[in-house]
Amino acid sequence: MSESGVDGRVTARPARLEDLPEILSLYQGLTAEMIALRPMWALSDALATPVADTLAAMLSAAKWSVVLGILHEVPVGFLAWCDEDLLPQAGGDRVAAIRYVYTDPQARGVGVGEAMMAEFFAGAAGRGITRFDAHVSPGHRQAKNFFESNGFKARSIVMHRTDS
Repeated sequence: MSESGVDGRVTARPARLEDLPEILSLYQGLTAEMIALRPMWALSDALATPVADTLAAMLSAAKWSVVLGILHEVPVGFLAWCDEDLLPQAGGDRVAAIRYVYTDPQARGVGVGEAMMAEFFAGAAGRGITRFDAHVSPGHRQAKNFFESNGFKARSIVMHRTDS
């Protein structure tokens, strides 16, 4: 994948193993935001602990891709997606599923997310993927709006209940 960007100060590129400390720091921001929104996220949708090991494995796995969003040469966001098989009746089609996306709140609204999405679509196209999913938590209006602005529509809602 080639580096893509909205302008000279906003870029996105595939993450490398040496980016792990920055991605881990950004992931901590995502975790705080998501737990405040939906505490169950930490138990069902977060990365397995130890998170640093899980992120390192993702950066090395063929089915995973991690994109780093950069503003003024500083990493301020990441997008992690995986290449997933569909059912046999899909005729070999796969889906590129965005599992995690986060931009530091102070860097939102300047095109970092758009640059990461451009890199995501380019990476998926490079694998021959034309179907895309994005996992969004209920109540996360900013994320929902962001994905809808990129052509996504809801196709599934997971309902949950916890008994005391």
